Amino acid sequence: MIALASLCLASCAEKVELRHPKWAYDATIYELNTRQATEEGTFQAAEALLPTLKENGIDIIWVMPCQPIGVITRKGSLGSYYSIIDYCAINPEFGTRADFEHFLNEAHKLGFKVILDWVANHTAPDSEWTKNDGWHYRDSLGNLMVQYDWTDISKLNYENQDMRQEMLKAMHWWMDSIGIDGFRCDVAGEVPTDFWNWAMADLRQTHPDMFTLAEDEDKAQELTETAFDMYYGWSLHHAMNKVAQGEMGVEDLWANFAKADSTIRPEAIRMNFISNHDENSWNGTEQERMGAAVPLFQAFCYVVPGMPMIYTGQLSGNHHRLAFFEKDMIDIDEESSEAALYKQLNDLRERNKALFSPEAGAPMLRLKTDNDKIFACVRHKEGRWHNNTVIAVMNMSGEEQTVQVDLVGYEGRYRCLCGEKHILQTKQTFTLKPWSFKIYEK
Repeated sequence: MIALASLCLASCAEKVELRHPKWAYDATIYELNTRQATEEGTFQAAEALLPTLKENGIDIIWVMPCQPIGVITRKGSLGSYYSIIDYCAINPEFGTRADFEHFLNEAHKLGFKVILDWVANHTAPDSEWTKNDGWHYRDSLGNLMVQYDWTDISKLNYENQDMRQEMLKAMHWWMDSIGIDGFRCDVAGEVPTDFWNWAMADLRQTHPDMFTLAEDEDKAQELTETAFDMYYGWSLHHAMNKVAQGEMGVEDLWANFAKADSTIRPEAIRMNFISNHDENSWNGTEQERMGAAVPLFQAFCYVVPGMPMIYTGQLSGNHHRLAFFEKDMIDIDEESSEAALYKQLNDLRERNKALFSPEAGAPMLRLKTDNDKIFACVRHKEGRWHNNTVIAVMNMSGEEQTVQVDLVGYEGRYRCLCGEKHILQTKQTFTLKPWSFKIYEK
């Protein structure tokens, strides 16, 4: 009876009240740039990529906007995905509705979840919605208004209730009729939070397992209260760039995590990334921004709390900036080492519960070291049937470093990411080459 009671207590201790869809906690997300992912640039061609994405450990496919693009102020010859002329249609550049539905069905058969990039802040200036009185902001002369240098868009007016209803209706169309699994919402902080709270609550009545990503960090606390599962880790992304460029160091990274812990609710999932469509096209490839530190920060995105994101081309060895308004296919390098590392990291994330996204995973604790160039952490999750511990020791500098790490309480037998077995001591010394790292799994 004592044994049974102990077993019951241990089992109960493992239960966690999950706020997000169960399938999201160990997931890795992939941003699909349909135009540039294949030579054809269509959903039909993108279908052929699905088995490889599955083999590499991808779980969620985020499809960039695929609706028809505005014409009258179009940038470039093909225009921006984010200048939408019709929310409930498919851009013929990518194929037909049947093509998208076939792609979606094949993705679902392989176990993927598919979310659509949703542009709720604005439409194209030649959208039919601009004919509706009060649906868009206008200047004193009655001209449609733009934001920033986005001259190919017109900002929507969320004071208009008819427009809100139509926006929700369009979102329902994609979920109810097409069958997508959620949304990545463009510039989510520019849209009133009360709209998101209302719209997502309505959608979750019929789609309780939908997944939502907000392109925002400044308003992450309020956006993730009820509307969004995940937010953009912009500040961490910029900090990684600056560490790689020698402008920041280990203490700055820990300060970033401390600030997030004190300002954003702990259940919110941070999206960790070293590239995306904006960074690649406008600020440079990860190789340009991070140089030799790219593999280090690939791994860093998996070790720290959050969900890792991989952008189109990162699994195929793409090393050039992709044109945003033109056809510009990714590089294909069959010998790319980046894809192999991503597969190792995805396998580790899926099998080790310590790395699951909060609140199903483990907190990240700092390990004491005698070298301020080393980022050393542990994530440890207790359980009756598992004892998941992951230790990471990372050289955040361009010079070889020797460091002693205090592993008291975490010493023992471990397996390195490469598969080799090690016994880690209470006081463990490591020598790390420039921008190199060690990840150990108990």
